[in-house]
Amino acid sequence: MNNETQNHSIYDLVNYVDIKKDDILLISSDLVKIMTKYRSNEIDFNKFIDSFINKIGKNGTILFPTFSWDFCKGLGFDYYKTIPETGSLPKLALKRNDFLRTKHPIYSFAVSGKDKEKLYSIDPKSGWSNYSIFNYLYKNNAKNLFIGIDYKEGFTFDHFIEERNKVKYRFFKSFKGEYTDRQKIKSIKSYKMYVRDLHLTSGTIINPDLDIIMEKAECYKKYKFNEIDIGLINLKVAGNILDKDVKGKGELIFTKSI
Repeated sequence: MNNETQNHSIYDLVNYVDIKKDDILLISSDLVKIMTKYRSNEIDFNKFIDSFINKIGKNGTILFPTFSWDFCKGLGFDYYKTIPETGSLPKLALKRNDFLRTKHPIYSFAVSGKDKEKLYSIDPKSGWSNYSIFNYLYKNNAKNLFIGIDYKEGFTFDHFIEERNKVKYRFFKSFKGEYTDRQKIKSIKSYKMYVRDLHLTSGTIINPDLDIIMEKAECYKKYKFNEIDIGLINLKVAGNILDKDVKGKGELIFTKSI
């Protein structure tokens, strides 16, 4: 475990992880442990978000996952009203004027920084495809910061690798519904998702050995900040490890038996 710290301000977290100027940073979070460590009235989460924006600077890009599965349930997607199912920080980011929400109705992101408009223009039919935000993260050596959550509990990036390799336990399924865009214009749109074949698997899990492999490859760093677990993954290097594994024995990403 690296950089064990205690009794520091939550705003100091950004200085204890390997985040640099001009980084592309995806933040995945579970604030429960933060809220048990700090009193809610002690934390300004806008200031917390600002600490990362200031760290990466004007040439950096920051993303929060604002995923929602309403579109899959026939409930449609509304750029402004569809609520993220990914925690409090993504919800807060969407309320800020410096963030845009990307277009995919299932796997959208709140984005701020240099590539905000570029990412907003991406509109792939599949959220995990080679034209998706996940491919942008992979190609551009983005870092995925996990705050208060083990990456294995929320590593959506692994599904990008699964679709990239067209794993046999998933298949494309189309979803159609009402779509309300940024200009509040309504239309009927169709998107697809590389879903699990429930006859073959009930889910995808990650072998804990991946921790060791990624640490040896120096693309995964673990921290302990005020008793809060923090992880940081370089998605390009991690993606190459997973890609090679899926093409081979598939021992790192594998399916749950049914």
